[in-house]
Amino acid sequence: MTNSLTNFLSPTYIADFYKVGHRNLYPDGTEQVFSNLTARKSRIPDQDYVIFYGLQYYAMRYLIEKWNSDFFNLSSERAIPVYQRRIAAAGLSVDTEHLMELHQLGYLPIEIWALPEGSKVPIGIPMLVMWNTDPRMFWLTNFIETSLSQEVWGMITSATTAHRYRKILIEWAEKTGGAKEFVDWQGHDFSMRGMFGLDASMMSGSAHLLSFNGTDTIPAIDFLETWYGADCEKEMVGGSVVATEHSVMCMGGKESEIETFKHLMQKVPSGVLSVVSDTWDYWKVLTEYLPALKSQIMNREGTLVVRPDSGDPVKIIVGDSSAEVGSPAYRGTFELLWETFGGTVNEKGYKVLDSHIGAIYGDSITPERAEAICSGLATKGFVPTLVLGIGSYTYQYVTRDTYGMAVKATAGIVNGEVREIWKDPATDDGTKKSAKGYLAVYEDGDSFRLEQQVTLDDVRNCAFEQVFSNGVLAREQTLQQIRKLVR
Repeated sequence: MTNSLTNFLSPTYIADFYKVGHRNLYPDGTEQVFSNLTARKSRIPDQDYVIFYGLQYYAMRYLIEKWNSDFFNLSSERAIPVYQRRIAAAGLSVDTEHLMELHQLGYLPIEIWALPEGSKVPIGIPMLVMWNTDPRMFWLTNFIETSLSQEVWGMITSATTAHRYRKILIEWAEKTGGAKEFVDWQGHDFSMRGMFGLDASMMSGSAHLLSFNGTDTIPAIDFLETWYGADCEKEMVGGSVVATEHSVMCMGGKESEIETFKHLMQKVPSGVLSVVSDTWDYWKVLTEYLPALKSQIMNREGTLVVRPDSGDPVKIIVGDSSAEVGSPAYRGTFELLWETFGGTVNEKGYKVLDSHIGAIYGDSITPERAEAICSGLATKGFVPTLVLGIGSYTYQYVTRDTYGMAVKATAGIVNGEVREIWKDPATDDGTKKSAKGYLAVYEDGDSFRLEQQVTLDDVRNCAFEQVFSNGVLAREQTLQQIRKLVR
């Protein structure tokens, strides 16, 4: 049976346990805590920035909706005992005076100032700063560190990952004369089934959609409509194509695979049709079945996309130099498709596959493999016009430490006196060395620079914009605005 006090999750304890006692551990007379969110270190070679994203979602869902519905809009007799029960049962002393004061206040006395979401923020530059506006609530600034960190670090990391792919694909489109509009669809999100639950898939999936349009994570579109002003009826938020899976191909039978291809094209006579093609013999599909179906494919109004789904992606697409010379494996997907279907040669001298045929590789594509595939195809004289699937390995094989994401205090006020807060551990490699004092970030060309030990007025008059103030959202960005910055 569910206890009547436990049928909702109170925002008063969405935190690490050790946060509960900090209020009494700060110096007597503490009036303000000023903190920032910064990516302190990149563990990805040559990746020196992150894409800032997720604050608006966090502010709307947690700082406003969650705190209102499960704290401020409840009676104190309902809101406070939930906290008491949880903390006491863990063996910690319970003090609720500060929560009673907060409840009587009726809103979160916090200000958050931040760079625009979608900004490319150099490692070491704060993305946001925040502080309490009521001296009694100094404890609140760093109390929400836990929830802020857990909600936004992953979204920032996924947005940055997607942008890494986009940068690679844009670079090779420019080098080979490819259509940049195609890049919007070239990175496709296949991560949903491998993510850690629905929320994770929506949060990461929405971050993917800042850089690309292609996705199979349908709920990510709802996420962007809910929190970022998107409207799928008025703009392309996210889209996909008709595609088979192995169960569809297997159901037709191995000996009738070519008939399955015919059946699929009859069922989907126009538009993009993606067909998983390695169920039995991928090279046979490319060298026997597709040539036999050439007229049907070329007369179709749309693109038939072959999808290999096993083996080394680079070798499958580009060709395997260690295979028998002249064999299908040696030549690779693009050479075989070109031999059957041809195409055009663009102004830069690169071959572009005929629009009736295409390829997608949706498994095991890392940024390094994306680079190798594009580079390999360009070396062979092709514009790399294939779609690359980005899965949960890429989007989930990360941690908060991938970019050293941390929320840390750098200033405060005690008995009316401003105190600068910083740390520089002798046993650290420099990663944990913090900025000092109030922090302001200024535009510096197409980047940003940090100034430390400034005044609070400087903080309010730099590149930061007010996002949240005393329980109210002060800035709202749309998907369109954020995509403009990212793309």
